[in-house]
Amino acid sequence: MLASRLQDIPPTIFSQMSALAVRTQAVNLGQGFPDVDGPPEVIARAVAALESGQNQYAPGIGVPALRQAVARHQQRHYGIELDPDSQVVVTTGATEGIAAALLGLVNPGDEVVVLEPYYDSYVAMIQMAGGVRRPVTLRAPDFRLDPDELRAAVTDRTRFLLVNSPHNPTGTVLTREELGAIAAVAIEHDLTVITDEVYEHLVYSDASGHHEHVPLATLPGMFERTLTLSSAGKSYSFTGWKVGWATGPAELVGAVLAAKQWLTFTSGSPLQPAVAHALDEAPDWPAQLARDLQGRRDLLCAGLADVGLEVRVPEGTYFATTDISALGWEDGLAFCLALPERAGVVAIPSQVFHDDVEAGRHLVRWAFCKEPAIIEEGLRRLAAADLTA
Repeated sequence: MLASRLQDIPPTIFSQMSALAVRTQAVNLGQGFPDVDGPPEVIARAVAALESGQNQYAPGIGVPALRQAVARHQQRHYGIELDPDSQVVVTTGATEGIAAALLGLVNPGDEVVVLEPYYDSYVAMIQMAGGVRRPVTLRAPDFRLDPDELRAAVTDRTRFLLVNSPHNPTGTVLTREELGAIAAVAIEHDLTVITDEVYEHLVYSDASGHHEHVPLATLPGMFERTLTLSSAGKSYSFTGWKVGWATGPAELVGAVLAAKQWLTFTSGSPLQPAVAHALDEAPDWPAQLARDLQGRRDLLCAGLADVGLEVRVPEGTYFATTDISALGWEDGLAFCLALPERAGVVAIPSQVFHDDVEAGRHLVRWAFCKEPAIIEEGLRRLAAADLTA
């Protein structure tokens, strides 16, 4: 029964730690939401839609203007051609996209191979769909995909691969070679791939190299078996709007729509035209955001290293991961629970994103999608505190 499966799903760590930040007046370097909104002209479009009466149900599949804008976005950035009437569906954020994809496609007993550590909704929704997750761990300190572990995870009951790149929480951006290994496994075993690409535009280039987001759907033989999820939340700093989309073959998009109609049915009507405007008229805004975030990433990572933490500098996303064992800690959850009282800062223990708890027990995730002054204050507090076990 669904109820019994739900009882096994713990409350989200993000809400717990954010509540702890509020209660202790700590600097919240845990949950990934920015401090500043996206483009003012996009907000103005939403206000205009509200005032002009676009406040009733939108079509379940999404308003035509946004579906068309998403199709243009995919063609402009990646050369992917989509029919906006059958190969694009608007979702209430990528989180609903994940839920609808798994509920619409996964049958009880189907195995889903998923990259670990993973965003916590993956676990919840695979369980709710009655699926069986088969984790493949991106291991510290490099967090790279091991093709042999991927191949070993696939059995005769595997039906799906759930991939996230740029990857939350590690910040890894999968290389063309790693994506090629995923594609080879998917084709060999006739698997459907669900790929979460919400951080697609938040990829960084630095002394370690030029990192590039490559959609799995662009690899040979992959479009017909790949459902791609994304949203405006991360790329345009409107995380509270919860406007996302799923794209791909009509039969996969149709499965998302079939589940969505029993979840939210439709998504924020006045926000959809505004997001369409963002995609069409502010296409360069995410690139500027990525440049700004790279500076904040460097600020945070340097400061964390200065207080004695081993830092893995991320290639993308909002997040950096540290190893806390050098400070004498063996357990990231204990460290994060102690941190607000010791330093007035909140972070997220990475072990909650793992089935293999030991692989993540010594790791902690920090968010740098904050204003520089907030990051600096958090680092000042950490430097002034005794962080040793």
